[in-house]
Amino acid sequence: MDNNDILIRLRYALDIKDQDMIEIFRLGGVDLTKEEVQKVLTKSEDSYDAEDDEVYEDEDHIKCTNSMLESFLNGFITFERGPQPSKPGQPNKPDRSIKNYSSVNNVMLKKVKIALKLTNEDVIEILDEADVRITKGELSGLLRKEGHKNYRQFGDQYARNFLKGLTIKYRG
Repeated sequence: MDNNDILIRLRYALDIKDQDMIEIFRLGGVDLTKEEVQKVLTKSEDSYDAEDDEVYEDEDHIKCTNSMLESFLNGFITFERGPQPSKPGQPNKPDRSIKNYSSVNNVMLKKVKIALKLTNEDVIEILDEADVRITKGELSGLLRKEGHKNYRQFGDQYARNFLKGLTIKYRG
């Protein structure tokens, strides 16, 4: 599942309008026009190259890079919860959580959980809606920072089911 697919599924699940998508990207530090947002929200014909973090663009498609997706997710948190007042001595921009392609799904899970104010029980229920059973311990491993001894990777199939469960919960 590539980053564009994550954005498409997230947008559908939460029924986010084009104008809101533009605003969310802007809050995350990426300025896109409505046409560019629509190009990002199209499926690519080729698969995602894990090493390529350049913006790929053609007439009908713009590839969503890891940094662009993370900016969207940060903007989504701000859009849903409001801006967080900065504390003295704290950097203005958050560190990049997406280090490589394998951590994209874990970061998406964490940031959507924060933005929608979901509890661990809510996440378990959302996955249950998509017929995926997961324990609190397993979920804890998915929410850990990469490199932690109990870190577990949130695979593409789990990510698809999480987004499917969000669709069921928020769209009926």
